[in-house]
Amino acid sequence: MRNASSESLSEHSSETAVLAHALVTLHNTRFGGSLSPERAATLALFHDLTEVLTGDMPTPVKYHNPAVRQAYEQVEQAACGTLLGLLPEDLRPSYHALLCPGEADAVYLPFVKAADKLSALIKCVEEQKAGNCEFSAAYAATLAKLQAMAMPEVDCFLAECLPAYGEPLDGML
Repeated sequence: MRNASSESLSEHSSETAVLAHALVTLHNTRFGGSLSPERAATLALFHDLTEVLTGDMPTPVKYHNPAVRQAYEQVEQAACGTLLGLLPEDLRPSYHALLCPGEADAVYLPFVKAADKLSALIKCVEEQKAGNCEFSAAYAATLAKLQAMAMPEVDCFLAECLPAYGEPLDGML
């Protein structure tokens, strides 16, 4: 879609990391969790790193059918291997756990996925604020996906934090 303002992979990853940290902090503070917000933030920071090699595939295309999704997962795994191969051998295990999270980090992945979707929703809000009506349908679809996740942390963020993204900076001060 046409964007009023472009967003780099670094900007998106940074925002997703902050959001994952916030979601896990909500999880711990309000819902009795005991996860590491720092681990969630770190995983989120690396969640799209393979796109340095693969580029970004639009979500509607990526999830259109299982065959496309499976093929893209194979491309991402190959990119992960390529990126790891560029590192000195002694560093590869540390970064493998970030680029290809395993079973030990599975508990964090729903928070990272939710943060990724929240980042997309915030992008929609910012584009709509800039007068870009093309993001109206994407906003509705992304919001519905977030609500369908049935995560109380996401619901708290949507109710308590998301409205500020629609405000002008002067309105928040």
